[in-house]
Amino acid sequence: MITEQSDSSRKVNSIGFSVLQHTSNDPYCFVEFFEHRDAAAALAAMNGRKILGKEVKVNWATTPSSQKKDTTNHFHVFVGDLSPEITTDDIRAAFAPFGKISDARVVKDMTTGKSKGYGFVSFYNKLDAENAIVHMGGQWLGGRQIRTNWATRKPPAPKSVQDSNSKQLRFDEVVNQSSPQNCTVYCGGIQSGLTEHLMRQTFSPFGQIMEIRVFPEKGYSFIRFSSHESAAHAIVSVNGTTIEGHVVKCYWGKESPDMAKNVQPVILVNFDLTLVLHNTRVSLL
Repeated sequence: MITEQSDSSRKVNSIGFSVLQHTSNDPYCFVEFFEHRDAAAALAAMNGRKILGKEVKVNWATTPSSQKKDTTNHFHVFVGDLSPEITTDDIRAAFAPFGKISDARVVKDMTTGKSKGYGFVSFYNKLDAENAIVHMGGQWLGGRQIRTNWATRKPPAPKSVQDSNSKQLRFDEVVNQSSPQNCTVYCGGIQSGLTEHLMRQTFSPFGQIMEIRVFPEKGYSFIRFSSHESAAHAIVSVNGTTIEGHVVKCYWGKESPDMAKNVQPVILVNFDLTLVLHNTRVSLL
């Protein structure tokens, strides 16, 4: 309970508070008061105050929807090659002129909280999504030209497979498993229905594809991207998923001697994630 004395020495009681830990190790919390005037007074008094050497930001809390909107049957657009500073609000604003948006998000690394360089925008209307793909592809957003395509949704793997592959691949580990000159992904385990079109549809959201080689009788294929980073994203995202009813395995393809001739620079951008604290009040931690 937090107490604060006003000029009339009235005692102010809070109902309670909860602390949530963000992946960036910056804690934030919510504090609920019995009366609105007490909440307003606490906001004015605490916003900008230093606690344990850190300046806290206090704002009115927004009440989230009790249930996430189901967008399964909506039309989803993949947005790639995003600059690190681009946020969910940025891509929502950029695609808003094409129609009513049901959802938008920039995909972030679960460990670091940093953008993975791609995101998704969902439209209620298919024609709106098609127009967005056609007109936004190649447009500048931030410091880069973005790529747009239909998003491909992958069905979850069977429970037994999920249990045996509980350890999720991490981008920072995969990207260092092979040299920066290697841009080739091996994808195996598709015993039937393997075609070049299927591989292009599956892997095109992760970057520009330079070459695809399929071996249907052996159930595997090789996909060569224009950059090492795109290939790493593809391995992390597709490995362990189900394609044509088969659980696939993805890892680096063998490096060939002529790879050095096709070297393209890969830039990994690190940036600081700034967390804005949304509290009705701040708890004294």
